[in-house]
Amino acid sequence: MQVFETIAALRTARKGYATLGFVPTMGFLHEGHLGLVRRARAENGAVAVSIFVNPTQFGPNEDYASYPRDPDRDLALLKDAGADLVFLPTPDVLYPPGFATRIEVGGVADELEGQSRPGHFSGVATVVTKLFNIVQPQRAYFGQKDAQQCAVVRRFVADLDIPVEIVVCDIARETDGLARSSRNVRLTLENRQKAPVLYEALQEASRLFRSGERNADVLEGALRVSLIKAGVPDIDYATVVNADTFRREDPCSENALALLAVQAGAVRLIDNMPL
Repeated sequence: MQVFETIAALRTARKGYATLGFVPTMGFLHEGHLGLVRRARAENGAVAVSIFVNPTQFGPNEDYASYPRDPDRDLALLKDAGADLVFLPTPDVLYPPGFATRIEVGGVADELEGQSRPGHFSGVATVVTKLFNIVQPQRAYFGQKDAQQCAVVRRFVADLDIPVEIVVCDIARETDGLARSSRNVRLTLENRQKAPVLYEALQEASRLFRSGERNADVLEGALRVSLIKAGVPDIDYATVVNADTFRREDPCSENALALLAVQAGAVRLIDNMPL
């Protein structure tokens, strides 16, 4: 496994591989990330992984400074998972002095997270586009936990004619159903015990949907009741949307996706489930 901190060095090494799968990450890796690496390993001639906590996708009052970081641990995990190339840039490498370009994605990026976190998806789209241009993969792998992010990436890849296939993999969960996330390590014991209720709420909405319920108010009410009963009152959104547009529909279509975002102390938790 080779590790690079500069764009030029990575590009030189990349020339040695005909096909490349790419997993962009912000580090502090967990089994969800490693599952993406293993799938990329199985479907491509080689695998590249980036580790970069991207400052432009964090708001002024968000957790950029406290986001968990452990690059030495990450590199050991990536070596075991079969990564070939690891890109470990510093912010000044990707955003050198004079950097003045941002990508703004409309439509799907305007909803939900786009409203709760202004500028977030612009930061995501800008850094991922840069990484795609630097790494030049045939395929890029993302987790379904960040469902709206996946939709945003698919949108700008299509709009900008970027020659990369976007592969979205199932959510990796703990044994109690909590979606794996690097931020989970910052949960207090009390909030960690409550956190599985997000998965339980989504399961209840899915059960209602499978039984024939299509009223969006009923499905969203079930999500909220589950959360509030479990003592999770700080709800950003608990909604059901069209999985392609991320807009609310009533009645719900067969392409419905339930999504949750809550604040658990200092940690923002998100989860989702196709209904």
